[in-house]
Amino acid sequence: MSADLVFVDTNVLLYAHDLAAARKRDVAKNLLASLWGTRTGVLSTQVLAEFYVNATRKLPRPMSASAARRILSRYSTWPVHQVRPADIIAASELEERHRQSFWDALVLISAARAGAVRIVTEDMQHGLRIAGVEIVDPFRTES
Repeated sequence: MSADLVFVDTNVLLYAHDLAAARKRDVAKNLLASLWGTRTGVLSTQVLAEFYVNATRKLPRPMSASAARRILSRYSTWPVHQVRPADIIAASELEERHRQSFWDALVLISAARAGAVRIVTEDMQHGLRIAGVEIVDPFRTES
């Protein structure tokens, strides 16, 4: 039996490479290292594109384009769901039905279509299950 697939959202990738992220950087790096070890990480073309734009333009200390491309090349060895027109239509329906942002809905559709059982992100409601995918905020601290 194979391990459950975990879809990684852009913010987790960014924190793992953001030198200013402190605690979130450690959490993200450990999570990604675990997914590398178990070979259970999944991404989408949307996440990879968002990572590049944000890593080179929006981090407190943006990385060079070549450094971002090296990271993209590494993560491109993971299973990557390629967003298709049907995914965009499904995301628009999910957005309407669940009152998610369109981009979050597209991530959820990609996760479901990639066969992931959960998505790790801080951008959606922890513990919610949408489109058969459980949302997990790896940075959440129980109080």
